[in-house]
Amino acid sequence: MVTEGEYVPMREEFLEPLLRHLRIRRIMPVLRNYPHCCLLDVGCGWQAGFLKAVAPYIDCGVGIDMKAPEISTDKITTRRVKLDDRLPFDDASFDVVTMLAVLEHVQAVDAIVNEIHRVLRPGGVFCGTVPSVWAKPVLEFLSFKCGIVNPDEIRDHKRYFTRDSLQKLFVRNGFGVNGFSHHYFQLGMNNFFCVLA
Repeated sequence: MVTEGEYVPMREEFLEPLLRHLRIRRIMPVLRNYPHCCLLDVGCGWQAGFLKAVAPYIDCGVGIDMKAPEISTDKITTRRVKLDDRLPFDDASFDVVTMLAVLEHVQAVDAIVNEIHRVLRPGGVFCGTVPSVWAKPVLEFLSFKCGIVNPDEIRDHKRYFTRDSLQKLFVRNGFGVNGFSHHYFQLGMNNFFCVLA
């Protein structure tokens, strides 16, 4: 039996490391525009793989997730935090905030996006990936029929997104319309977005 707050390694399905690698490749050009940044990875996962991968390119990185491992190095720290409606950081704490395949799992999506806007420094950027509305049947097939994507992750999806729904979400939570960039990737199954604070 697992107690709350206990770290439990998870098993990854076959396709998940490849999908994570593709998401990281999307973020790297953004990080090059923010050298020596302080980065917050919301939903860093049970391995904090993204933070470990980008450590050479940042000055400091913080990862939060209910499944986060205990990491504390000269550049990276992680904290076990439940993603509800409040982030445990001061205003204007980070240059970059990332959410890679996480926003679709968040119940209080407006509250979290509003909090991300609050913790970003002026001129900072929020970027990430979320599945598109067209991905839902594909992900369910790959998960429930083929077993190459974790079925618990797919069952936990609260929503899927389009370019327009993402832009509206950001604008109503403090981000400006002019600082929004977006494109679909993985044959339209995934959204990549960046929005300036």
